[in-house]
Amino acid sequence: MTADWLPYALPLCTPWQTSRGRVTVRRGRLLRLRGEDGLIGWGDCAPLPEFGIDESRAVAFAEECAQLDLAAQRAGQALDAWLSGNPPVGALAVNASLGKLTATSAADACAAGAAGFKVLKLKVGSAPVADEIRYLYRLAAALPADCRLRLDANGAWNIAEARNFLAACRDLPVDACEEPLAVPEAGELARLQATVPFALAVDESLDLLGAAFFHHPPVRRIVIKPVRLGGLLATMAIALRARTAGVEMVISSALESSCGLLACAHLAAAAAPTAVHGLATASWFVSDTGMPPLVQQGQLILPGKPGLGFHWAGDTAPAVVRPA
Repeated sequence: MTADWLPYALPLCTPWQTSRGRVTVRRGRLLRLRGEDGLIGWGDCAPLPEFGIDESRAVAFAEECAQLDLAAQRAGQALDAWLSGNPPVGALAVNASLGKLTATSAADACAAGAAGFKVLKLKVGSAPVADEIRYLYRLAAALPADCRLRLDANGAWNIAEARNFLAACRDLPVDACEEPLAVPEAGELARLQATVPFALAVDESLDLLGAAFFHHPPVRRIVIKPVRLGGLLATMAIALRARTAGVEMVISSALESSCGLLACAHLAAAAAPTAVHGLATASWFVSDTGMPPLVQQGQLILPGKPGLGFHWAGDTAPAVVRPA
């Protein structure tokens, strides 16, 4: 078996704001494993410290993905079917990402609904709680009847602020609220979860996901970026524990290129095929490492081919330029 690394630098359509500044180019490298049988396995190594993704995790993710891609191809199965033992999944529901609540208009929400998205994700916690509640009520009043809001606070609030915001959301079409507390603690999260009819979720707070979490889940949902855990198999293990405990699971992208995004999509199809996942991220890129999975009517379409179904863009710098 031979291996080589193919670096990439993918410009973003719009600068992506993180806690450490703005990202205008997504940098990483593809791992290409060529087996003695001529098959090629692919993995995506894209470190992103802002998401808790260091070099070692990103390398481990790429190496495992490439090996699993080869294994599934040799078995003649799509990767999701190889992971789950079930028939391959054709499509996954995904949420639209609309950015900050206070910068989102009713027209933005209606356009996402018209594009087929049933769950619209919004960032909250960047403005005073009272102001965001007013924005939220105005937006909810204009929301298409079959759409729900997925709110992500990114640990913005203290306990009192979280209680006030969540109380105001009780009668709104909210799908979930992710990471409501600046200092996440299982007992306080459980008390907050008991006050609302929708799911609270942990995302960045991976240190909570020990045995105690699954014995007495404090929230109804976990959001996982697989590369944070170092690979697909570790994430599948978490998914099995979550399923046993009755905890919902959502797979989310860490702004990977199309290669890594496909891996996350196959994992989502294997671990939680009926959930609405955070994987509609390919549109952030001006160009990509290969053809990204198509998103139609709020559904991400899986390739339906053995393995990942990833095809590298070329023999030089990988770049698939999107049509205008």
